[in-house]
Amino acid sequence: MKASTAADVTVSRLSRGIAGDNWRRLAGPTALMMGAAVVWWLALPPRGWWVLFPVGVTMFMLALAGQPLRNRLWLGGLGGVAHYALALRWLTDFNTAGYAAVVAVQALLLMLVAAVSPNEAAFRSRWSGWWLLTPAALVLLEAVQHRFPFGGFPLSAFGYSQTDGPFVAAAPLGGTLLVTALAAVAGAVVTAVIFGPRRARAASVVAVVVVLAVPAFAPTIADDTAEGSLDVVLVQGGGPRGLRAVNTDPFDTTRRHLQAAEDITGDPDLVLLPENVVNIDGSIDGTRVDAAFAELARQLDTNIVVGITEFEDQHFRNASIVWGPDGTRLGRYEKHHRVPFGEYIPMRNLIERLSEDARFIPRDAIAGEGPAVLDPSGTPRLGIVISYEVFFADRVADAVRNGGQLLLAPTNAASFVTEEVPAIEVAASRMRAREFGRTVLQAAPTGYSAVIQPDGTVSQLSGLGTNELLTATVPLHTGLTPYARMGDTPLLVLAMLALAWPAVTGLVSWRRRRQVTEVSH
Repeated sequence: MKASTAADVTVSRLSRGIAGDNWRRLAGPTALMMGAAVVWWLALPPRGWWVLFPVGVTMFMLALAGQPLRNRLWLGGLGGVAHYALALRWLTDFNTAGYAAVVAVQALLLMLVAAVSPNEAAFRSRWSGWWLLTPAALVLLEAVQHRFPFGGFPLSAFGYSQTDGPFVAAAPLGGTLLVTALAAVAGAVVTAVIFGPRRARAASVVAVVVVLAVPAFAPTIADDTAEGSLDVVLVQGGGPRGLRAVNTDPFDTTRRHLQAAEDITGDPDLVLLPENVVNIDGSIDGTRVDAAFAELARQLDTNIVVGITEFEDQHFRNASIVWGPDGTRLGRYEKHHRVPFGEYIPMRNLIERLSEDARFIPRDAIAGEGPAVLDPSGTPRLGIVISYEVFFADRVADAVRNGGQLLLAPTNAASFVTEEVPAIEVAASRMRAREFGRTVLQAAPTGYSAVIQPDGTVSQLSGLGTNELLTATVPLHTGLTPYARMGDTPLLVLAMLALAWPAVTGLVSWRRRRQVTEVSH
């Protein structure tokens, strides 16, 4: 009888430990999977315990180790429902049907990750990189989250858990997906060390070196010297939080921000006001509000960027307008990427029959067009994304490729009761700053407003619900990081190759065996 390999012994021990009927067999793995769901939630903002994401990857892989496909699907789906029900629970304040739909879709995606994660055959395989399957699948999961459903819903993306961790240094090279990949590999290495034969352990040592080296050298590769600076003021008018827009007087927000702006001193080059400061029926052209902000720009002798919402019958436009020092309107940017269940209702006819919450979004936003830039008077070109758009790197890429030297991110999280979404927005702004090497100015009516440096550090952060002015001198940048040039494509190709490799090698081995059999006959 031949001696068992280390992998055979490990799998045999694993099989004996979970023997019995299927439910009994799944007790331990289920506990591990539920643990992974919870620690992943703890890793996300506002908690931000970044180290728990790789820990969760280890737990996820251990839960699936040695399990047949049916069990992996069950465990992945269970973990997905548990995790996303926690991570997205704030959605219940707006649309319970939408919450259920999004959780179900995200759980299905994690179920697919579980399906392609290493099984018993992988532990026995000669391929020393079997433990890379889960990180590769998690990268593709996050890529899908930024695109599907409803054009993407990435607020629970794992990459945003890493803004305070060491892996975020790789963002200028490969964006959020590379950050997620490195953190996931760190967790997968532990699984390789525990269960892997000698080849897998040796490969894991190489992976550790790569995981440490990429963040260490990334800042040098992506370095971009500042080219000038801008004196800016961010206005946060403050006020109550957790109120729906349909239940408030929109002019209260306008008045609070105009009053707050009266306290601005000095000679700023730019004043940024948040999203939705003005809500008006029809065009703002020639209205009293138009005149009020034109006069404010003249008094301060500066450029003022203000978020406005213009209602048109069954639709509305979400835009930011810039008034120049002489009071003239110099341009506007209209939001491209709308918030599902927040600015429009996907499949409205169906959702309205399923949930009464749809009545709180009586109109659908009109998607904007044109580049994500503004051209204020006497300043370099500025990039801009409005609120939800900061979660999508392609919108920021559009801004910097069109010459934006810093990024404006007016937003509005006043409808949220907790700090969950405001904190996630700050994390996304920090990630975009790091990916593209740009200062990000985030202004919100009730917080968080923030000044974020190109290296992702937060130099100023407001409170929630407070009336504040954030004043800063911020650097301007013109260079493009590797990620700004290449995007996600290189990493997505690598992830797909990693997932395809076992199938390709299996096919090659089968053909060789078949040829040998034919020759022997």
